[in-house]
Amino acid sequence: MTYDGPFKLEAQVTAFLALDPAIIIDGKRVASDGSATLPVYDPSSGRVIATAIDATATDVDRAVRSADAAFRDGRWRHMRPADRERVLLKFADLVVEKGEVYAQLETLEQGKSIAISRMFEVGASSDWMRYAAGLATKISGRTFDTSLPGGPQHWTTYTRREPIGVVAGIAPWNFPMMIALWKVMPALAAGCSVVLKPSEVTPLTALMLAETALEAGVPAGVFNVITGSGAGAGAALTSHPLVAKISFTGSTPTGKVIGRAAIDNLTRVTLELGGKNPAIVLKDADLATVIPGLMAGGFLNGGQVCAAASRVYVEAPLYDDLVGALQGAISGMKVGPGLDPETQINPLVSSGHQAKVKAYLDDARSAGASLVTGAAVPSEGYYISPTLVLDPGDHLKLTREEVFGPILGVARVADAEEAITRANDSNLGLGASLWTRDLSTAMNITPRLEAGTVWVNSHVFIDPNMPFGGFKQSGVGRDFGVDWLDAYTELKSVCIAH
Repeated sequence: MTYDGPFKLEAQVTAFLALDPAIIIDGKRVASDGSATLPVYDPSSGRVIATAIDATATDVDRAVRSADAAFRDGRWRHMRPADRERVLLKFADLVVEKGEVYAQLETLEQGKSIAISRMFEVGASSDWMRYAAGLATKISGRTFDTSLPGGPQHWTTYTRREPIGVVAGIAPWNFPMMIALWKVMPALAAGCSVVLKPSEVTPLTALMLAETALEAGVPAGVFNVITGSGAGAGAALTSHPLVAKISFTGSTPTGKVIGRAAIDNLTRVTLELGGKNPAIVLKDADLATVIPGLMAGGFLNGGQVCAAASRVYVEAPLYDDLVGALQGAISGMKVGPGLDPETQINPLVSSGHQAKVKAYLDDARSAGASLVTGAAVPSEGYYISPTLVLDPGDHLKLTREEVFGPILGVARVADAEEAITRANDSNLGLGASLWTRDLSTAMNITPRLEAGTVWVNSHVFIDPNMPFGGFKQSGVGRDFGVDWLDAYTELKSVCIAH
């Protein structure tokens, strides 16, 4: 299989697409124990560009046992932290060196703009990679003064952090490369070994990452990749008794399934789950800031962002002006394949997801909601026109559930109090934003919003040094920040009588 569209690809991308399907176990591309495969589609055309293995439970077991053997023999975890850091920094350097290859491969399988792939999947990912690599030399414990029984002996007590073991990283399809690295890098920096399972619809960059890590000096067996369905390979991985830690990013329903599976083995788990993220626009907000901010917050990657703005609550005096400006903005967006760097709206990831988003819009129409559509989209490929849903009722599925598409609900509110109440009326709490020119108002409202991240006069932007995760059913645990590696280590207390 290969790409046959109008855009020129790097030779390495064409060669990679033509490879026989394989998974990465113990540092090698290997065939599956079974014969099942999964097609990989170009979302802009719906044509098959590659084939991936649909891994069996036996394949998963081989990968986990390879990771466990690599962990137990100490080839990685007993390496000097400074040496482990250097290997991971080289890994980051190689990703940047191969940046255009990664960007094109990411756009081909996911559909997003090549500009976003270059900026986020390669450029921003390398920042996260270097940040995590630097934490390899910052792992530390604490000493304690204790009140243990006296006598002739003295006591010295302290804690140390030790790598947790085999980490199962499960990455979603919206930012397959970047979020895979959010799983892999802290695990490797902590001294763990990894089995990564990318989404079955976007498996390609994950396979290339494992090969690049080997090139950088990560020992064989420390970073393995299996591809396949969530129900098959994913379930086998999350229930495997040798997996010590699961890091999952994806939908809340799937996260609950993984959490239940983890309980049986008391596997440690971090879950970054769905969002239904509100944006509150107060009447004093600067429209020149709000409009581009909401366009980025709501339509980046076609709205396929867990922290995307999806519910906008606008104080009545500004409502008409804001809606008019948003309507003009979405009607002027250029639509087309992600490999065209001039496009702003690109296809959704799959035909199945396209149908799901359409179903939310159909439900809203049938309930009498007013929909304003933007630029026309091609009939070929998995496109959805950017859409505003005006004054959607709080009972609509589109208001209550994560849509993950280029859809922005815009509701008129009487005042800030109504906006806060409606913003918090959700079982999800990943992100929220507040738009105002008044500092006192911002400082008073921010603590009242039930979300793991609250932006003021911006939305969706994140940083390696800023912890990220959700309130309520948007997840368990936090990624990023100076404590990122804590989730990939066990805390051991040491008590010495002397």
